[in-house]
Amino acid sequence: MSSIVAAYDKTLFYNEAGKYCVLRLKTADPMVPEAARDKYKFADHLIRFVAVGYNLPQTDAIKMELDGNWTDGKRGPQFQVDTWHELIPLTIEGILGYLSSGLLKGIGPKTAGEIVQRFGTDSLRVIENHPEKLLEIRGITEERLEEIKAGYAESKAIRDIMTVMAPFKITPKTATRIYEFFGPDGAALLHKSFYQLCQMSGFGFRKVDAIVINSGGDLHDPMRIRGALFYALEKSRTEGGHLYLEAEKLLAEALALLNEKIPQLNRRLQRPQLAQELLTMIETNVVVSKRGNIYLPHVFAQESETACKVAEMLLEEPEPVMLGPVMEKIKGKLGITLSPMQYRGVEMVFRHSLSIITGGPGTGKSTILKAVIEAYRLLYSDSTIALGAPTGKASRRMAETTGMDSAATLHSLLGLRSEDTGWQEKEPLDADFLIVDEASMVDMWLAHQLFVRLKKGAKLLIVGDADQLESVGPGSVFQELIQCGMVPVTVLDQIFRQAEDSRIAHNAKSIKEGVPELYYGPDFAFVAAEDQAQAADLIRRIYQRALRTADIEQVQILTPFRATGDASANSLNAAIQEAINPPATNKPEISNGGRLFRLGDRVMQVKNDYDKAVKVPGGTCKGWTLEQVARDRPPSLKWLRYTAPFADNVLKAAADIVLNDLELKMAG
Repeated sequence: MSSIVAAYDKTLFYNEAGKYCVLRLKTADPMVPEAARDKYKFADHLIRFVAVGYNLPQTDAIKMELDGNWTDGKRGPQFQVDTWHELIPLTIEGILGYLSSGLLKGIGPKTAGEIVQRFGTDSLRVIENHPEKLLEIRGITEERLEEIKAGYAESKAIRDIMTVMAPFKITPKTATRIYEFFGPDGAALLHKSFYQLCQMSGFGFRKVDAIVINSGGDLHDPMRIRGALFYALEKSRTEGGHLYLEAEKLLAEALALLNEKIPQLNRRLQRPQLAQELLTMIETNVVVSKRGNIYLPHVFAQESETACKVAEMLLEEPEPVMLGPVMEKIKGKLGITLSPMQYRGVEMVFRHSLSIITGGPGTGKSTILKAVIEAYRLLYSDSTIALGAPTGKASRRMAETTGMDSAATLHSLLGLRSEDTGWQEKEPLDADFLIVDEASMVDMWLAHQLFVRLKKGAKLLIVGDADQLESVGPGSVFQELIQCGMVPVTVLDQIFRQAEDSRIAHNAKSIKEGVPELYYGPDFAFVAAEDQAQAADLIRRIYQRALRTADIEQVQILTPFRATGDASANSLNAAIQEAINPPATNKPEISNGGRLFRLGDRVMQVKNDYDKAVKVPGGTCKGWTLEQVARDRPPSLKWLRYTAPFADNVLKAAADIVLNDLELKMAG
């Protein structure tokens, strides 16, 4: 570990979302390695070097003391910053420079000057201990004071967490996550016990336990028991998809975890010790017990608040409507003739604030959606309709089948980023009628965000196939809403689709109902294979044969395996690439994340980045597409970080540009 005092000189790279920085710093410290020094000489005779880290100050108004290590970067040695803190000279000039730097929200250069003029060298002490005195400064209102206090408290809390967490060598980004999880008291809580970290995803019990035990921790410490109980609940949630664990199962899993490090039988923890600690946790509301099931508090809150909102919507009685004349108009306008069950489904939507339509492929879900949307438009011409789905692909298909281009992902519709960051805006969703498709993929967290964002009196229609893809996150919300028997449900079970995929629809229905007799034909065939290797070879040949009569966008391979075996997605992608898009001198290639991408490959974006910008040296080009950058990029463009929505074929548009920080998965 090295320490160096330096000041900001230039920003080489900055990621607004992740706060990752690559900065050029300046220092008089002669300990900077020769190889790391900028080769140019500057008038101030200070040494320039590159530092990388998270949330580093980008202002030369202060100096920083940086702790970290010299590592090898793309352009030579660079300083990897683990921790840092400001060095603020307790002089009028030093304090004024710090307050003017922009590091504290709510304080600009003018306000900084007035604060220093009023409080002098006591300015920082006033901000930390007596912030209410800032109201004496002209222009600082109660609202602005709260902003200043929050910004200062957050900055200090994150630095305190970095100090307490020094044994874990965490980054400022992780410290920020810890701060967001535990709040202002995070450092104090962790100072009492590192096992508090087991409540968070990303901090495994074994990692925390190893550091505590190596530091002389007590194997029978009650906080260690709590840590194991927390970890068992969190692991069950993230890996098992469970919102809770039965008390007996929780105790058994935590006990096995705790005794891994205790080989001596006479020193091992016993079940009564864990049961007593669990009882204490329940009594002090550290965890929640409901009918013998144990929840993490925030998970229980998600489930209970969602259930309350569902109950509230079920008790609402929308005004009655005359649907008959409207449906006659729709029949003439759209040429739609609904089956009796479909018609009852439309009626149900308008009789209730919350309703569900479910059915397998080919049962007419898209048709009934068109009818519902058109009926709502005719009945409530001044009201707003919103369409959402869990994935981008589902939302695009929703837009195509309904003719509403405004269909969006639920994350985009609700202003969400992730479970860690929550929503960006907490205002109610501006929609009088929300339709959610492919609802089987909605987990408990997303369902909670959805229901609590609905405004009073809004109508919600949930559509999906209960036998389709389940949610990635914990909770089977769609299935349980259907099974509870309280929510009005229309089940579509008549196959209407008679086109080339009719066998698929009929066979899907047969498989669901346990009927062994399937229909085979040009669109549905079974090809036997002895093992994965033979299956992979057959798949490759069938795929190549299909491409002779169809476009690459119309042929898709699905496999239940991701990385294991010849028939896994990873192996098939490599085999298909080699077969239909082999290397050639005129085909540029790039390697990213251990994968090779070649001009002409079909790719899929699997991770969203919400910066919505293309970043180039010297600035940011908002809203640019890859095609525009590839066509119009300036001669100085040496790299590109693409974060806007993907073009149809990324590599075709910009195969000769290096893509940084991009996670892609090839789609066969």
